[in-house]
Amino acid sequence: MAKIDVRGMSCPQPILMTKNAIKSSPKNIEVLVDDNTARNNVSRFLQNQGYKLTVKNMDEESLIYGEK
Repeated sequence: MAKIDVRGMSCPQPILMTKNAIKSSPKNIEVLVDDNTARNNVSRFLQNQGYKLTVKNMDEESLIYGEK
């Protein structure tokens, strides 16, 4: 499983880090974000890459879990 933390980063950095993390084709990925725009963009990107998503919203952060 790939786990990345993109809290405090502004776009396009969260997408670039997520793209880098899936280069090894992990079956599962977790991305921790603290920005709505990053959450939406990373979610859309992972869905376009074939991942089925679950998003857990926690106060000011969100955990995006993708599974193939």
